[in-house]
Amino acid sequence: MSQNYTLNFHNNTRNYGKICVYQTAPDVNDPQLMSLAWFAEPAHPTTNVKFSWSIDYAFIWDETGPLVPGVVFDASQTWPADLTASNHVDFTSDRAALTFANQRGGAKPGTLYVHNGSTVPFDVASVGVAMSGAGTFARPAQPNLTFSFTPHPVYWVTFGDYEVGEVLDVESITNAQQISFNPNIYNVDVTLNLDNTWTVR
Repeated sequence: MSQNYTLNFHNNTRNYGKICVYQTAPDVNDPQLMSLAWFAEPAHPTTNVKFSWSIDYAFIWDETGPLVPGVVFDASQTWPADLTASNHVDFTSDRAALTFANQRGGAKPGTLYVHNGSTVPFDVASVGVAMSGAGTFARPAQPNLTFSFTPHPVYWVTFGDYEVGEVLDVESITNAQQISFNPNIYNVDVTLNLDNTWTVR
Protein backbone atom coordinates (compact mmCIF):
# COMPACT_ATOMS: atom_id res chain seq x y z
CA MET A 1 0.00 0.00 0.00
CA SER A 2 1.33 3.43 -0.92
CA GLN A 3 2.32 5.96 1.73
CA ASN A 4 -0.15 8.82 2.15
CA TYR A 5 1.06 12.42 2.09
CA THR A 6 -0.86 15.35 3.55
CA LEU A 7 -0.66 19.09 2.94
CA ASN A 8 -2.60 21.36 5.30
CA PHE A 9 -3.25 24.86 3.97
CA HIS A 10 -4.22 27.82 6.17
CA ASN A 11 -5.54 31.02 4.57
CA ASN A 12 -4.55 33.86 6.88
CA THR A 13 -4.98 36.56 4.24
CA ARG A 14 -7.94 38.89 3.74
CA ASN A 15 -8.60 37.32 0.35
CA TYR A 16 -10.84 34.61 -1.05
CA GLY A 17 -9.23 32.42 -3.68
CA LYS A 18 -8.32 28.89 -4.63
CA ILE A 19 -5.33 27.08 -3.26
CA CYS A 20 -3.72 25.18 -6.12
CA VAL A 21 -1.22 22.33 -5.82
CA TYR A 22 0.81 21.43 -8.89
CA GLN A 23 3.99 19.64 -9.83
CA THR A 24 7.00 20.41 -11.97
CA ALA A 25 9.43 17.97 -13.54
CA PRO A 26 12.84 19.66 -13.55
CA ASP A 27 14.56 16.52 -14.86
CA VAL A 28 12.43 16.43 -18.02
CA ASN A 29 13.81 18.51 -20.88
CA ASP A 30 10.62 18.76 -22.93
CA PRO A 31 9.19 22.23 -23.66
CA GLN A 32 5.85 20.69 -24.67
CA LEU A 33 5.33 18.98 -21.31
CA MET A 34 2.80 21.09 -19.39
CA SER A 35 2.00 21.09 -15.68
CA LEU A 36 -1.66 20.75 -14.73
CA ALA A 37 -3.46 22.13 -11.69
CA TRP A 38 -3.37 18.90 -9.71
CA PHE A 39 -5.60 19.99 -6.83
CA ALA A 40 -7.56 23.23 -6.44
CA GLU A 41 -9.95 24.13 -3.62
CA PRO A 42 -11.62 27.43 -2.69
CA ALA A 43 -10.67 29.03 0.62
CA HIS A 44 -12.12 32.04 2.42
CA PRO A 45 -9.99 34.01 4.91
CA THR A 46 -9.23 32.07 8.13
CA THR A 47 -10.19 28.72 6.60
CA ASN A 48 -8.15 25.54 6.34
CA VAL A 49 -7.95 23.11 3.42
CA LYS A 50 -6.46 19.62 3.59
CA PHE A 51 -5.02 17.71 0.62
CA SER A 52 -4.03 14.04 0.85
CA TRP A 53 -2.53 11.79 -1.80
CA SER A 54 -0.50 8.68 -2.43
CA ILE A 55 2.13 8.10 -5.09
CA ASP A 56 0.07 5.96 -7.43
CA TYR A 57 0.41 6.64 -11.15
CA ALA A 58 -1.93 6.40 -14.14
CA PHE A 59 -1.92 7.13 -17.85
CA ILE A 60 -4.46 9.76 -18.98
CA TRP A 61 -5.60 11.41 -22.19
CA ASP A 62 -8.17 14.00 -23.20
CA GLU A 63 -9.41 15.69 -26.37
CA THR A 64 -8.04 19.08 -25.40
CA GLY A 65 -7.44 20.55 -28.82
CA PRO A 66 -4.19 22.54 -28.81
CA LEU A 67 -2.63 22.26 -25.34
CA VAL A 68 -2.10 25.83 -24.15
CA PRO A 69 -2.31 27.55 -20.74
CA GLY A 70 -5.89 27.96 -19.60
CA VAL A 71 -7.19 24.83 -21.34
CA VAL A 72 -8.74 22.38 -18.86
CA PHE A 73 -7.61 18.76 -19.15
CA ASP A 74 -10.52 16.51 -18.07
CA ALA A 75 -9.34 12.94 -18.55
CA SER A 76 -11.39 10.93 -21.04
CA GLN A 77 -9.63 7.71 -20.08
CA THR A 78 -7.50 6.73 -17.09
CA TRP A 79 -5.47 3.53 -16.92
CA PRO A 80 -3.63 2.68 -13.68
CA ALA A 81 0.10 2.23 -14.13
CA ASP A 82 3.12 1.27 -12.12
CA LEU A 83 6.78 1.95 -12.72
CA THR A 84 7.79 -1.64 -13.49
CA ALA A 85 5.26 -4.16 -14.87
CA SER A 86 2.74 -1.87 -16.60
CA ASN A 87 4.66 1.29 -17.47
CA HIS A 88 4.14 1.36 -21.26
CA VAL A 89 0.88 1.95 -23.14
CA ASP A 90 -0.13 2.61 -26.73
CA PHE A 91 -2.36 5.55 -27.70
CA THR A 92 -4.29 5.01 -30.90
CA SER A 93 -7.32 5.95 -32.93
CA ASP A 94 -9.51 2.92 -33.56
CA ARG A 95 -12.82 3.14 -35.46
CA ALA A 96 -12.73 6.96 -35.25
CA ALA A 97 -12.27 6.92 -31.47
CA LEU A 98 -9.12 7.52 -29.44
CA THR A 99 -8.12 4.96 -26.82
CA PHE A 100 -5.29 3.43 -24.85
CA ALA A 101 -4.35 -0.14 -25.77
CA ASN A 102 -1.77 -2.86 -25.20
CA GLN A 103 -0.47 -1.90 -21.75
CA ARG A 104 2.74 -3.73 -20.89
CA GLY A 105 6.14 -3.48 -19.28
CA GLY A 106 8.36 -0.77 -20.72
CA ALA A 107 12.01 -0.65 -21.67
CA LYS A 108 13.20 0.88 -18.42
CA PRO A 109 11.68 0.47 -14.95
CA GLY A 110 11.00 3.81 -13.29
CA THR A 111 9.82 5.52 -16.48
CA LEU A 112 6.29 5.75 -17.92
CA TYR A 113 5.97 5.46 -21.72
CA VAL A 114 3.15 6.42 -24.09
CA HIS A 115 3.53 5.36 -27.73
CA ASN A 116 1.36 7.37 -30.12
CA GLY A 117 0.21 5.28 -33.07
CA SER A 118 0.24 6.33 -36.72
CA THR A 119 -3.51 7.11 -36.64
CA VAL A 120 -3.25 9.70 -33.85
CA PRO A 121 -4.16 13.15 -35.26
CA PHE A 122 -2.36 16.42 -34.62
CA ASP A 123 -3.89 19.12 -32.37
CA VAL A 124 -6.79 16.98 -31.15
CA ALA A 125 -5.70 15.16 -28.00
CA SER A 126 -3.13 15.29 -25.23
CA VAL A 127 -1.66 12.42 -23.24
CA GLY A 128 -0.16 12.51 -19.80
CA VAL A 129 0.22 11.05 -16.36
CA ALA A 130 -1.79 11.29 -13.18
CA MET A 131 -0.88 10.81 -9.55
CA SER A 132 -3.40 9.70 -6.95
CA GLY A 133 -6.24 9.94 -9.45
CA ALA A 134 -5.63 13.47 -10.77
CA GLY A 135 -3.64 14.69 -13.77
CA THR A 136 -0.21 16.18 -13.14
CA PHE A 137 1.42 16.51 -16.58
CA ALA A 138 0.23 16.44 -20.19
CA ARG A 139 1.75 16.74 -23.64
CA PRO A 140 0.20 17.16 -27.10
CA ALA A 141 -0.26 13.81 -28.84
CA GLN A 142 1.43 13.36 -32.22
CA PRO A 143 1.56 10.34 -34.54
CA ASN A 144 4.45 7.88 -34.33
CA LEU A 145 6.13 9.39 -31.28
CA THR A 146 6.88 7.74 -27.95
CA PHE A 147 6.79 10.02 -24.92
CA SER A 148 8.53 9.15 -21.68
CA PHE A 149 7.86 10.52 -18.20
CA THR A 150 10.33 9.76 -15.42
CA PRO A 151 8.60 10.89 -12.23
CA HIS A 152 10.73 12.92 -9.83
CA PRO A 153 8.06 15.47 -8.97
CA VAL A 154 8.60 18.78 -7.26
CA TYR A 155 5.51 20.01 -5.42
CA TRP A 156 4.30 23.63 -5.45
CA VAL A 157 1.38 25.62 -4.07
CA THR A 158 -0.06 28.89 -5.31
CA PHE A 159 -3.18 30.94 -4.60
CA GLY A 160 -5.51 32.59 -7.09
CA ASP A 161 -8.14 31.50 -9.59
CA TYR A 162 -7.49 27.94 -10.76
CA GLU A 163 -9.48 24.90 -11.85
CA VAL A 164 -8.47 21.25 -11.44
CA GLY A 165 -6.84 20.08 -14.67
CA GLU A 166 -6.09 23.59 -15.92
CA VAL A 167 -2.96 23.82 -18.03
CA LEU A 168 -0.55 26.12 -16.19
CA ASP A 169 2.09 28.51 -17.44
CA VAL A 170 4.35 27.87 -14.47
CA GLU A 171 6.86 30.51 -15.56
CA SER A 172 4.24 33.22 -15.10
CA ILE A 173 3.12 32.19 -11.60
CA THR A 174 4.61 34.79 -9.28
CA ASN A 175 3.39 33.69 -5.84
CA ALA A 176 4.32 29.99 -5.87
CA GLN A 177 5.90 28.21 -2.92
CA GLN A 178 7.85 24.97 -3.25
CA ILE A 179 6.84 22.21 -0.85
CA SER A 180 9.36 19.58 0.24
CA PHE A 181 8.78 16.42 2.23
CA ASN A 182 11.90 15.48 4.18
CA PRO A 183 12.71 11.78 4.69
CA ASN A 184 10.07 10.06 6.85
CA ILE A 185 7.96 13.25 6.93
CA TYR A 186 4.55 12.88 5.32
CA ASN A 187 2.67 15.90 6.65
CA VAL A 188 3.36 19.57 5.86
CA ASP A 189 1.57 22.71 7.06
CA VAL A 190 1.50 25.67 4.67
CA THR A 191 0.22 29.12 5.65
CA LEU A 192 -0.47 32.06 3.38
CA ASN A 193 0.15 34.97 5.72
CA LEU A 194 -1.62 38.30 6.06
CA ASP A 195 1.08 40.00 3.96
CA ASN A 196 0.69 37.29 1.24
CA THR A 197 3.97 35.57 2.05
CA TRP A 198 4.24 31.85 2.72
CA THR A 199 5.26 29.92 5.81
CA VAL A 200 5.99 26.18 5.54
CA ARG A 201 6.51 23.93 8.52
